[in-house]
Amino acid sequence: MKLKSIFVFAFLALVGTACKESFLDINTNPNTLPTASPSFVLTNALNTTTTNMLAVNETGEYWSGHWSQGNGYIISTTTFAYQFTNGDFNYWDSYYDNLQDYQFVIDNADANNQKYLKGPAKVMKAMMFQQLVDLYGNVPYTEALKGGTVLAPKFDDQKTIYESLITLLDEAIADLKANPFASAFTGSDIVFRGNTTKWAQFANSLKMRILIRQARVAGREAYIKTEINKIVTEGSGFITGEDVGVGGSFFYLATAGKLNPVYDRWGYDANGAKRALNNYPRLTQFLINSLKASGDTLRMKRIAYANSGENGSAPGTSNLPEIAANYSGTPFGVSSGYLPANTTSLGPSLIVKGEYNRPFIIMTAAEVQFLLAEAKQRYSDVTLPNTAKAYFEEGIAQSFRAFGANVAGAAAYKGSKINNYDWDASTDKLAAIAIQKWIALTNFSGLESWTEYRRTNLPATPQSIQVPDDDKRPVRLFYPNTEAGSNSANVGAQGNVDVFSTRLFWDVD
Repeated sequence: MKLKSIFVFAFLALVGTACKESFLDINTNPNTLPTASPSFVLTNALNTTTTNMLAVNETGEYWSGHWSQGNGYIISTTTFAYQFTNGDFNYWDSYYDNLQDYQFVIDNADANNQKYLKGPAKVMKAMMFQQLVDLYGNVPYTEALKGGTVLAPKFDDQKTIYESLITLLDEAIADLKANPFASAFTGSDIVFRGNTTKWAQFANSLKMRILIRQARVAGREAYIKTEINKIVTEGSGFITGEDVGVGGSFFYLATAGKLNPVYDRWGYDANGAKRALNNYPRLTQFLINSLKASGDTLRMKRIAYANSGENGSAPGTSNLPEIAANYSGTPFGVSSGYLPANTTSLGPSLIVKGEYNRPFIIMTAAEVQFLLAEAKQRYSDVTLPNTAKAYFEEGIAQSFRAFGANVAGAAAYKGSKINNYDWDASTDKLAAIAIQKWIALTNFSGLESWTEYRRTNLPATPQSIQVPDDDKRPVRLFYPNTEAGSNSANVGAQGNVDVFSTRLFWDVD
């Protein structure tokens, strides 16, 4: 595994009375390895997680059918013709570097009298390892993050890692309950500001993601039901009514390098100049047409700006009138005929000029509700208190809220007779849950959306125009060449990886 010298970036003024201008300032001495407080390391690790997820979410948004590429660029054959090798899509190195920081916090919190940091660090460690499994399958886990003591860590079985992550999250919740944050250090936590109850709810929400991911795997029903019932018995509940976000107005600044990374990449620079990459991601024709066909224009107008983009003089609104006819999606993988001026761009749910300091969303409340809906629909005897229908309808409502649409629009679908929107009228309840989750994840959670697409095969999105074989779609990534070079025996032991047929354990068809 690629080793990392743990240079820890001291985030000044996370505690005490120093001004927020220093949140993102880095203080390093190039000649010495600094000693760092776990509180500083946690803040840096959380911020680093957002940049890591930004990259992987972009790929996921394309491969799940939410986004395509604007025609102002040469088509990326790596992404849209699936012509990639083990030198492409290397998220591995940055993820393991990030995990080293969370492990540093776990290992050093007690000695620094900062026990309250262990719970959040364990929650984030679990989330990051699940994402690694969802990208690569078997990965180093038990021998990972050992520094120089294990130079070539073994790869663990992916299903076993999933089970270990449930145990890790149990440990995290126990730590969170036992160790409330010291008030002087709540600023170190740029997610929940030291609220351990919300961290425990996030942990339980991640458990549901891990458990439901396995719902189609033969022989897992009893295990999944037992673990769900344990979550209910534990009593902390789930994230509800709000999304899990890193940073926010207290953290991001209108300064180069200190903006929300989504805003910085696809929106505007610190001076309000539009980024060139604002023209790159386009909402797909399939997504836009599907929303129109269902009358779901309230969310559509929050997911996307109308053709020609945002009105810089009236941030959050489109240059063209926001009527359905002015929203045109781009066919997935098309290389000409769909210029930025004539197609929809990333909308106000993600980017509004001047709003550089929104939180970076890492999990939505809507996703959690759809996880609960699927759990109750599949396992009617689990002790979750509500019906699958109630969770489903709340998932749609939370999706409207997260996108910034009028939540009353969600209620209008009850009794509407629209398949996959009206629970009673939907002919396949599990399909309705999957499709509504796919919509709700748009713009926020690309990796999760692609992962769910691989698990459920829903919705039936069009193949890339660059690929003649409709069945040829990536189901995973190659192990990166960096790992193959430094840990060749263990990479080789995983066998020949075919990114189109070597499925992960939860991807049964």
